[in-house]
Amino acid sequence: MGDTQQLCLILRGLAAFYIGQAAVETVWDIGEHMLRLAQSLPHATYRLEAHSLLGSTSYYRGRLTLARTHLEHGIALFHAPQGAGQTSYVPANAAVSCLTFAALVLWHLGYPAQALARSGEALTVARELAHPFSLCYGLMFTAVLHHVRREAGVVQERAEALIAHASDQGFAQWRAQGTMLCGWARATQGRVTEGFEQLQQGLEAYRRTGAVLGMPYYLTCLAEVYGHMGREDKGVAMLDEALALGAHTGMRVAEAGQLCLKGVFLGRQAHPDLHGAEACFQQALTVARHQQAKSFELRAAMSLSRLWQQQGKQTEARELLAPVYGWFTEGFDTADLQEAKALLDALA
Repeated sequence: MGDTQQLCLILRGLAAFYIGQAAVETVWDIGEHMLRLAQSLPHATYRLEAHSLLGSTSYYRGRLTLARTHLEHGIALFHAPQGAGQTSYVPANAAVSCLTFAALVLWHLGYPAQALARSGEALTVARELAHPFSLCYGLMFTAVLHHVRREAGVVQERAEALIAHASDQGFAQWRAQGTMLCGWARATQGRVTEGFEQLQQGLEAYRRTGAVLGMPYYLTCLAEVYGHMGREDKGVAMLDEALALGAHTGMRVAEAGQLCLKGVFLGRQAHPDLHGAEACFQQALTVARHQQAKSFELRAAMSLSRLWQQQGKQTEARELLAPVYGWFTEGFDTADLQEAKALLDALA
């Protein structure tokens, strides 16, 4: 009927459905269509929505620099003062989405401190907007950032807040996601059986909603907990399932981390497969470099360096790890960078 704003609303609704099904290519196409349409509108609302879609979809696909570009465009539109003819409506979820995904992208690209700052901004905005769904969004994805930063205590705090808020609002998906993250955090902090049971409970509830988005990530969380239980065989099986699902859906952003963890588990089995472990670490390095994911490149380099250290290849290990560690300019208080520094000192 030629009503561009109504068409943008329809596209946004379609995107919300398809993103839940992890149809990231379809969502990308919808986002591009919305952005083209939104250029003709006098206000920035749907441009912000479109950049949010394109940025989050690029993130899931592992196209990190493209994701950063779209997300920063969206953040700029959110912060821009409104001019004549602009609507006063703020698309709350799109604004919080841009900020939370920008934080995750920055962590992957190797900027842990900037990522933490963006994450804090996301949660502040989510609370200020007083938009219940967006607050769940902010709590969820700030918890994910602290997960990749390996800060289990903060993950548990965010996850418990998410469970409480989602329960009040009747948001079944958010409650299930908070339950999984809370389970991971408890298991990581030593309450392994309790955490495992909670994670399993959350995973079953999430599957009942029909959602597919994020399943490779949650399977990886479960694999980590199996590792805490000394069940590396089950961990490898979960990681294989996560990798296969990521390849099928195009959600490959965590692929390097999954390969790295699989290599660790192969080397820790009752009958270690060191050849398989090294192959996983090498593949993780290749994927991380292709995605420009410096944080995962550091983890893969550390894992391979440890393996080579055990095999007496001190020089090779140091020559691999030193330039990756040397690239970083921030985040030296994080567990990964502290461990990398300690390993380099040992190799020296």
